[in-house]
Amino acid sequence: MIVFLLTVAASIAALLGGYTAIRGRRWLHYALALTSGLVLGLVTFDLLPEIFDISQTQKLDPIWPMITMTAGFLLFHLFEKFVPLHQGSEEQYGPHRHPRLGTARAVALSGHSFLDGLSIGVGFQVSTAVGTAVSIAVIGHRFADGFDTTTFMLFHRNKLAHIKKWLAVVIVMPVLGGLSSLVFDLSEKTLAVYLGFFAGFMLYIAASNLLPQAHSKNAPRWTLPLTLLGVVFIFIVTRFA
Repeated sequence: MIVFLLTVAASIAALLGGYTAIRGRRWLHYALALTSGLVLGLVTFDLLPEIFDISQTQKLDPIWPMITMTAGFLLFHLFEKFVPLHQGSEEQYGPHRHPRLGTARAVALSGHSFLDGLSIGVGFQVSTAVGTAVSIAVIGHRFADGFDTTTFMLFHRNKLAHIKKWLAVVIVMPVLGGLSSLVFDLSEKTLAVYLGFFAGFMLYIAASNLLPQAHSKNAPRWTLPLTLLGVVFIFIVTRFA
């Protein structure tokens, strides 16, 4: 039940992000700054220690989770070479505006959303603390995903009705991902390897999407403190919760 409720919360976060994109960008930098801190804290203070702890107790060579961590980072980097995943300036896209680009972005985010929900479920298979920390990070960056996708589709002249349909798909996918995690039980060694992949995925999100947008030239002065607050919050949760 808790996995279902948290994936629903992740879906609502994406919906709020999309709604904010339609209404305006006022709070985007603040949300991205806080989320970037949450993601960085999740990887450094929760996922990596959990990976090394499982590797030690299960006598798993930690090189395997590190390989999947690198693979997760590079996979999404290569994926972005073929499918545009971030909103850019008009100068960047120039004459290449086309509704198909907006649709491609929505399709990519749908798969991404499924993995978000799956990660929440897998996190709770490791422990309640890991599941909670993963959920916080996922819910936080779901807002940014919903906002970014909607903005991208608006820029590429997708009709509002078309945007709403794809936003609905993006909203449903985390729930399906979370529910899918309930039908199988991974071994601890497999969990460690998967968490390595997820850590690489999270690092890429922070490095290529959240941090650059949160701390752009036009960002408010409070974005850096919010990023630090996100890191400190995850540290406190993982150490004392």
